Amino acid sequence: MPSAESKTAATTAGSGGVQSLERAFDLLERMADAGGEVGLSELSNSSGLPLPTIHRLMRTLVACGYVRQQPNRRYALGPRLIRLGESSSRLLGTWARPYLARLVEETGETANMALLDGDEVVYVAQVPSRHSMRMFTEVGRRVLPHTTGVGKALLADTPPEEVRALLARTGMPSVTEKTITTPDEFLAALRQVHEHGYAVDDNEQEMGVRCLAVSVPDSPAPAAISISGPAGRVTDEATERIVPILKEVAAELSGALANTGSA
Repeated sequence: MPSAESKTAATTAGSGGVQSLERAFDLLERMADAGGEVGLSELSNSSGLPLPTIHRLMRTLVACGYVRQQPNRRYALGPRLIRLGESSSRLLGTWARPYLARLVEETGETANMALLDGDEVVYVAQVPSRHSMRMFTEVGRRVLPHTTGVGKALLADTPPEEVRALLARTGMPSVTEKTITTPDEFLAALRQVHEHGYAVDDNEQEMGVRCLAVSVPDSPAPAAISISGPAGRVTDEATERIVPILKEVAAELSGALANTGSA
């Protein structure tokens, strides 16, 4: 029968393992927030952990393929994370589909869900409208945030300097004659999103198409849902009716994702 001393030692070892796991995930998230590549001193400053602890954790993450060390001695997120991200994105899309189906039922337009993945917007789920004339976006498609309603919704609460840095990395190529192509104009659009609580893509990604989007509050990853349809159907009058439905569904989806994560 194990002694009280051995039980205490096992408990201490177990709690230490949990703490190390929490710290490792925290470091990965800090790396992602920093753009995917950091130095040990930066991680130490942001996390408050001592350098030896960070070095030990990073060595383990490198050995597992979740982090790689660059020639300049800095650390970058590793390729093994891609498989985890792709799998979780597919699951997120699966969980969202019933909520998107409700959007289609109540608005009559195609419903989408998108995530912010690095500097790009990626569509992870869609339920098409029943109209013969409807919008279609391939799941897995990637677009630049400045061209879309979901991109605006995803970036509305991001500090302006971070938005400018993102736009500097991606550029702001024009997709249609209505595409926003200057940082100042895009930041002004984001202020409107923040003020009104929803984003509009008015012929900016595709001529003749309007999109209304809202962010999913407290999502485990930055996410937004939207409806899109012909500009002749998604009018200003229709917007007044559709936006409250979008916000309600986004709140319900947020609750469902929170419950999924607490299992």
